[in-house]
Formats: sequence, C-alpha cells, structure tokens
Amino acid sequence: MQTNRWSFDLSRCGRFGCASALLSVCLILGAGMAKAQQAGTQKASSPKTPDPCTSGHEFAATDCSLTWHGITVYGAYDIGLGWVSHGLPVNGYNYEGESLVNRNGYQHRFLVAPNNLQQTGFGIRGKVEFHPDWYVVFNASSGINPNSGLLANASKTDIVNNGLPRASYSMAIDGARAGQVFNDEYYGGISSTIFGTVTFGRQRSLGTDVMLVTDPAGGGYAFSYIGYNGTMSGGGDTEDSRWDDAMKYRLVYGPVHLAAMYKFADGNGGCFSASATWTAANCTPETAHNNAYGGDLGGVFGKFLADAVYQHYNQAISVLNPLLGPQSLAAPYQSTTNSINTNPITGANLIPTSDTVYGIVTDNNAIMGAGKYNGEIFKFYAGFEYIWQNNPHNPLGVGASDQGGYIMSGVEDNNLDTEKILRVWWTGVKYAYDDKTDITFAWYEQLQNNFRTPQTCSVEAGFRASCAGALNEGSLYMDHHFTKRFDGFAGLAYSFVYGGMAIAIPHGPGVPYLHNSNFAPTIGGRFTF
Repeated sequence: MQTNRWSFDLSRCGRFGCASALLSVCLILGAGMAKAQQAGTQKASSPKTPDPCTSGHEFAATDCSLTWHGITVYGAYDIGLGWVSHGLPVNGYNYEGESLVNRNGYQHRFLVAPNNLQQTGFGIRGKVEFHPDWYVVFNASSGINPNSGLLANASKTDIVNNGLPRASYSMAIDGARAGQVFNDEYYGGISSTIFGTVTFGRQRSLGTDVMLVTDPAGGGYAFSYIGYNGTMSGGGDTEDSRWDDAMKYRLVYGPVHLAAMYKFADGNGGCFSASATWTAANCTPETAHNNAYGGDLGGVFGKFLADAVYQHYNQAISVLNPLLGPQSLAAPYQSTTNSINTNPITGANLIPTSDTVYGIVTDNNAIMGAGKYNGEIFKFYAGFEYIWQNNPHNPLGVGASDQGGYIMSGVEDNNLDTEKILRVWWTGVKYAYDDKTDITFAWYEQLQNNFRTPQTCSVEAGFRASCAGALNEGSLYMDHHFTKRFDGFAGLAYSFVYGGMAIAIPHGPGVPYLHNSNFAPTIGGRFTF
C-alpha cells in the first residue's frame, strides 16, 4: 500500500489516547517502504485511505472506514480482566487501569481493566479538498472509561478523594484528559500535498506523536510505562502530553519529515505574593505564562525510522495526590497552601477545596531521540529522553487554572531545591509469530537525580522526594487478530520503584509508597472501527 509516510496528521490516523500507535505504526510501515522506492527529492503523495464501507458484512469482515464525502467516524472499545498485586478500589473516572505501581496501592485484587492496548473512545475526522491538492482537515476525538461510561478525567480521580484518609482512597492518577468533551484532540486546519499541514486547537504534543510510533507497546496503558505515564511524551509532566490553544506544522519531503509546535498562553495565573504572611485577600493577581514550543526532525531510511524532539513548557503543572484534609493524618495544611512557608492561607476570598486540585509548578525542557527498525519478522524499538526542570520563572498562585477548567487551591512554586533532572529510556522488540499474531517485550526506566539541599539521602537520614531514585517497568504480551477489527491479547507487566521516586507525599521527611512494586497480568479484547 502506497502511503504518505508521516506528517503526524492525526486527522488521517486518529485513534485514542496514548495507545493509538497500532494504527500509526501501520501507516509508518507502509510509508517507509514507499519512500524507500522514491527519489529523495520527490514530494510526498497523498495517502491512500481504507475504502468506505458499503455494507454491514464488509464492515465486519474488513477494515473499511465509515466515511462519507471525506468525513470519517471512528472509534475503539478496549476492555479486559486483570489482577494486581498492589492496587486500589476502581475509580470510574480513571481511564488508565492499575497496571503501574501506585503510591497508594495496598491490596491484591481482581478488576475489570480498561483501555489496555488502546484508549476506548470515539471521534470524527475530515479531509475535504477545496482546491486541487489543498484540503480542509479537522479532528475531534474523546476517550472514556469503558467500565463506567464516564469521560476520561484524571483530575476528577483526585478530586473525589480530596480530604479522605489515605486508606480510603480509590485509584487516583494524573494525566492530560480532564473530562473535556473532546479530551484527546480538537483541532482544524489546512493541508497541502506540497507545503504541509497547519492545524490549530487541542493537539497531541510532538513527544506524544513520536512515543506512539517508537514505543514497542504502542503506548498501551497495560504494558507501557511511557504510555501510562506521560512524563516522557509531555516533556516533563504527564498533563502536557496534550497542548491546548496550540498550532502545529507538519511537512514530509522525500524521506525526511519535520514538525514544529507552539502553544499560546491561556487561563489565569491565580493570586500570589512573595510575603511569608500573605493571605488570599492581599495577594497580587498573576498572569498565566504557560506558553510552550517544540520541534521534531526525523526521517525514514529503508527499514529505519529515527526522530529527534525538543520541547519547552512554562508553568507546567503536576498533580501528585488528592488534597489532604481534616481526615488526613499528616500535613493537613496541604489543602490550601501559599507554597512559600506551607502555612494555611486564611482570610477573605479563600479558594474552597471541594472541587479543586493541588499542583506543583515547574518550567520544563526536554530533548528526546527515538528510533525503530522495521523488519518483516522482528521490529526493534529504542529511545532516550533527557529532561531538566526548574522552579517557574513566573509563579502561579492560588486559584490558577489547571486543565479542563479546574483550578488549584494549593500551589507549589518552590518545590525544587535545585535543578531536577530526569532520564527516561526504553527498548523492546515485537516478533511476528504469523500474519495475525505478535509477541511484544518492552522495558522502561525513569531515573532522577538528587536535587535535595543538603544532598544527604540515606535510610538513616530519611529519603525525600528530592533524593535520587528510579522507576522500572517490564512487560510481555501477545496480541492475536481474529479479524481486521477485533483482536485479543494476554500479557503481564511488572513495575517497581525505589529511592526518592518511592516517596508518595513529597513534604519532609517524606511519606513512602505503601508498596514499591506491582505485578499485573491482563487478558482482554479490542474492537476498532
């Protein structure tokens, strides 16, 4: 199949969430073969998309698309059964399952596992020609929890646990989906066969685009750390794997492709003061400075694909835990804090904690290199990212905007003693047992430096979240395609954490994970259209 290799035009290849790589990989494999046969200076040709469905039988037996006049409806449903050695009661807003080690996981349990290989959801995309070789393109897509039917909402998983004792938590996560109607992507733009594609709106970051292609597990939540946790794809924080109010440009020229992305500042900066005695009534309103930018350069050369990505994000937000409250055993001040001396904020205009989140704010930079070898029987994957984070140049204050319309009743602008450095690497192999069955092995590791002052970190001295540490995950699974649309899978993941990364609540002397490992076998099925 001759296909335009890759402009990361997700209006052509959209699936859902961080697990959409299976379709993206198919696009790239066909594209790499086509590009290898073309002259290096030949302009990219228009892609060939699946033929529209003409009958119910064809829909069931082939991969035809639900397309009418260039507008396509698409979606996926992915669900399974799993067991975790250290998990939590399920949360209807959680869309990622419980395969990864969790700071609050405490008991082994069987569960219905959502979105294992791919995010369940739906979308509509279009590519309509309005002039020879010029097209209007758009995409609107959203993800849900297939167990509950609720929109994917990481922020709400924390909010429903606000003020509860730790032993009463249900599963709480951080992520880029916060209950928006279109919590994956929502953009429109113009595409040219020669000049590339420009789109504006809510879009996946460049790191997410590359992750979905170079991750051996395709970003599947059940088997991929970098899919489950978007630290890598977001360039430092998982909420930034999607950028709102962002412009993206993509171009393919011969075997080379490039992309650039810019996010405009949005929302409000809350209220902040450098005084140690400030209150919610006497602080100064802040302006949001949460703009971001990035670039990607890569190419397909024969069976090899490689990409280099740089991303910068100002005022990046990380939500680590539900807000503590009267029932919490430690640090009740965390409910509403001024981030300077961790004293409670009092006075008029106090932000309530009932429907808010607590955020740590940093300015992030990230450089990533990733690649893939596309053999007919074996496919090899590898990547590395270097991330450096600092306290924000422009602080956020209480009442500042977070994603999805939520606001922060607690803000930390000085969480880092010194510069924090993260290193993330991954590798893996996919083996084609036959034309319908793949077996995939993947390994991931994230390491952080010791950014504590003083740098004393030991069992005797006590570990804090600022001490050096690491998180590792390995996975092995088999995926069998019964039809073009339906496949079944079975596999397992094992993850463990130690050092500073095994601290659950970052304020000294540090509250550790309840258990620092998790074993998670899963079996299930997926239907796509």
